[in-house]
Amino acid sequence: MKKTFFTLCTVFALANLNTGAQTVQEGINHLYADRFKSAEQTFQKILATNPNALEATYWLGQTYLDKDDNEAARQLYDKALAANGNAPLTMVGKGHVLLLDKKLDEARQMFESALTVSRTKKGDDPGVLNAIGRANVDAKEGNLTYAVEKLEMALQREPKSADIALNLGNAYRKKDPGQGGGKAYEMYKLASQLSPNFAYPYVRIAALFETQKQWDLVLENLNKAIQVDPNFSLAYYELFYYYFFAKQDYTQAEAILNKYIGTRQNEDKTEDDYMYSQLCWAKKDWNCAITKAESVKTAMGAKVKPRVFKQLAYSYLGKGDLASARTNIDEFFKRTKDDPLPADFELKANIYQGGGASCEEIYALYLQGAAADTVVQSKIDFMTKAADFFKTKKCTKQEADMRLAIYTARPNANPTYLVNIGILYSQAGELLKADTIFANYISLAPDSIYGYYWRGRISYMIDTTMSVEPYITNLLTSNEKALAIAGTDKPRYKSMGTNAALVLTGYWNNIRSSRDSAYAYLLKGLEIDSTNMQLKNIKEIFDKQPTKGTKPPAKAVGNKPAASIRKPASKA
Repeated sequence: MKKTFFTLCTVFALANLNTGAQTVQEGINHLYADRFKSAEQTFQKILATNPNALEATYWLGQTYLDKDDNEAARQLYDKALAANGNAPLTMVGKGHVLLLDKKLDEARQMFESALTVSRTKKGDDPGVLNAIGRANVDAKEGNLTYAVEKLEMALQREPKSADIALNLGNAYRKKDPGQGGGKAYEMYKLASQLSPNFAYPYVRIAALFETQKQWDLVLENLNKAIQVDPNFSLAYYELFYYYFFAKQDYTQAEAILNKYIGTRQNEDKTEDDYMYSQLCWAKKDWNCAITKAESVKTAMGAKVKPRVFKQLAYSYLGKGDLASARTNIDEFFKRTKDDPLPADFELKANIYQGGGASCEEIYALYLQGAAADTVVQSKIDFMTKAADFFKTKKCTKQEADMRLAIYTARPNANPTYLVNIGILYSQAGELLKADTIFANYISLAPDSIYGYYWRGRISYMIDTTMSVEPYITNLLTSNEKALAIAGTDKPRYKSMGTNAALVLTGYWNNIRSSRDSAYAYLLKGLEIDSTNMQLKNIKEIFDKQPTKGTKPPAKAVGNKPAASIRKPASKA
């Protein structure tokens, strides 16, 4: 099972244990608190005394799964089923492993078989239903509709079970992200009411409020968990990350970390060192962060988790050792079995960029990061950060591509954003993309001058000879429309209106040799701005020039064709 900021570890306490009930419950308590070594030792002691203690077998397998040691769980359940093929909980445990192996049909068959052999005249066994629901909530490939169905049935059979209520809350929340929070909260509160000394429901409630960034309520519920059980390691674990991430209060985070370590005296110290590595990284003590993380990697050997490589990548990047940072981030992506987070791609992009990767390579990483985020607003926030990054690195094309992706992702986006995107494409030399963007903007905002003005400029940049279709038509129609709109608000659109007039004057005079048409556009430009010196100078030339004469050579002004007017020759 993957351990996250607020873990999905759930509660399952059997009401009727035939062998060593107190000891089995003690092991379960260790497991809920994430004291895996203690839980494993407890269940193994029970099995050493009684190899047929099926409840202990089930929970030992769940402990292995929580440690991400799926192979150990598989071997345990297979051996137990070989000895007793009709043990319902062992069958559910095996089904759980099959789900993690993505063998969905086989898992479903195992679950249904467990229900069949445990069914009585009163109906399905609530403990088996609960275990099935737990398995489907935990596994990424689990059927959440099936999980909710079985857990609701279990709660009907055992309405006073805090464990079932908690698992059902987890199922509601995972099945309907963002929508199932209310029902999940009701189940977590029910679990806390049914078992007042049960700490875990408060951790799950804190997780709900964490997604809503209601930090006061996160803190309140984590403190409640500690009040209920001062040795509940998981509550300290979550509280450490509350201060580490949400508050960035590293002094308080360290104090909580030491309390967390104090509740885990018999546990594997690699988790403690990993958390200390994060704390050292936050304090910019790169050598400490690297030493702690490297010690975790050495201690775990082949079983080292991918997150350790990511932590090393962060630490080496902070130290400025880009070669080591790249080695570790590549190893993280190679080893991780879970979908990388957007932040993982951002980290990789930062490392690669520092190592001289191209703008296009970095863009591909950010795009993958955006695709990894399923929440629209956070996806937009991530892409905005990426676009700002490309702006600082002068990767203009990639900035334009990313801002276009933001526009596309944003519900009911304002078409005005397209203007800036089109300008970026023009600055990057992507003129055809710019033309498409401005054409799209014109269709969405036909009364706006900006689309016509910029499309006219882009058309001339594509075809400076003003002779290739469709760009010559686009140039003419766009500038004519811009000139017309400028006439409706002359002070506001003075610059764009006079530029449009200059383009049209130059085209009709220089390309089409139509003095009358050129002069007409010239006058429209002066109506918008009678003080424009360029227009006034051209008018002076026109006025001194005979009505019929030789067409003068073309003359360019900036990016825009201007009227090229030749003064008449002086008389001898």
